[in-house]
Amino acid sequence: MEPDESASPSVWRFARASRAHVVVDAADYYALMQKAMIAARQQIHLIGWDFDTRMHLGPGRRLWNLPRRAVAPARLGPFMIWLCERNRNLDVRVLKWNFGALKFIFRGTMIIDLLRWLLHRQIVFKFDGAHPLGCSHHQKIVVIDDTFAVCGGIDMTSDRWDTPEHREQDPRRRRPYSNKLYGPWHDLTMLVEGAAAGALGDLGRMRWAIAGGDPIKPCQPQRETAWPVHLKAEFEDVEIGIARTRAAWRGAPEQREIERLFVEHIARSKKLIYAESQYFASRAVAEAIAERMAQPDPPEIVLINPVSAEGWLEQAAMDGARVQLCHAIGAYDPGNRFRIFVPHNAAGTPIYVHSKVMIVDDEVLRIGSANMNNRSMGLDSECDMFIDAARAGNAHAAKPIERLRFKLLAEHTGMTVKAVQAALAENPSMIALIEGAPRTGKRLEQFALRELTETERTVADQALLDPERPEQLFEPFSKRRGLFSRSGLLSRAREWRRK
Repeated sequence: MEPDESASPSVWRFARASRAHVVVDAADYYALMQKAMIAARQQIHLIGWDFDTRMHLGPGRRLWNLPRRAVAPARLGPFMIWLCERNRNLDVRVLKWNFGALKFIFRGTMIIDLLRWLLHRQIVFKFDGAHPLGCSHHQKIVVIDDTFAVCGGIDMTSDRWDTPEHREQDPRRRRPYSNKLYGPWHDLTMLVEGAAAGALGDLGRMRWAIAGGDPIKPCQPQRETAWPVHLKAEFEDVEIGIARTRAAWRGAPEQREIERLFVEHIARSKKLIYAESQYFASRAVAEAIAERMAQPDPPEIVLINPVSAEGWLEQAAMDGARVQLCHAIGAYDPGNRFRIFVPHNAAGTPIYVHSKVMIVDDEVLRIGSANMNNRSMGLDSECDMFIDAARAGNAHAAKPIERLRFKLLAEHTGMTVKAVQAALAENPSMIALIEGAPRTGKRLEQFALRELTETERTVADQALLDPERPEQLFEPFSKRRGLFSRSGLLSRAREWRRK
């Protein structure tokens, strides 16, 4: 049993970051991480849902270039070997969810990359299966030397790279060793330096041990960090909070800090919530929104979602639940202040939203791996970080949080940041801004609630593929499970709709 280091059931640990920065979209993130890993001195710990060694981090040597040792390879697989060859003291640990391990044999040269990793004395690659059946390891964390770390929604894998322009048929948005292009993809993550990075290092070592790995020693103290030299941080000397999700596993207790934190942040909102999430299917989050909407003078809530979940299984589990929850919340939202919007690029193609971010009153910023679905609240291993400008010593974080909201709204509406700022100064409504934005370029379209089939309603209502607890995977059609299984505003709204 690990000690509870926080007095709050919604926060695992608070730690200060000497610098912090939000990176929007994977093109910039991969290039920054290439620079950061080159600066590593002692250890690189990669923790992820998926890795694809064939992906390109940034500029560098390709297969057809001469083998110049001074030039870093562009691909992740040989890049890690190159790092270890130039620094014989570097220790590299890679932890990946064990599901889909066999698909590596269908990823061409990836099997060769993994064999090279496994045979290298400085690289330890491990699959993480330390969770109940049906759960997953979903964190996306990188820790370098315990002084620099990343936590967010971006995996180092294929089909993730994109720029904020999300151009149609961008030839750079190409699958490894294939001429096939994939669609526009939106994501983000947060970089931290200092004690907050050390806290993520502790979290990584605990996860490694739970997954069955040999204990990892903390890095020796050092003054240098892997922070990219030319990157100006948005936040300096700021306190970071860390929250987790984990299902109980072989003596390791259940953790539902992220779910509690969502409820707390929504309840405290006064003016606005801006959020982006891959899914909207969490009963707890929807209940918190309904309760806030039912109170006098509710905040304006804008949620950015993809038009549909990726993959038929996710669509069956999440899309119907989103429709049902929206109908239930609508019973308490006469002012229609809760809206879901779908981003489109200039050609009108929907942009897939993989990011997980929430901004509350330009006072709270949270970024991590957790989606607004039941799995992220109680089944999968997740990690979120947040900055709360209301906490002591954090007041200076409010303006950068506000600027980030302007930046994200500008990306999605095709407007400039200055234009967004000016429009919101005149009318603070994000909904009015979105509806009044030009429709000729990138834009946000309101999510349309469609009619569900009887099967879709059953799957959604029972949360058959997105339960709140692992044991519910084996209790189909139980009265104790489902979106409307508990007494509360959502269940009452459902009964009203039936009448």
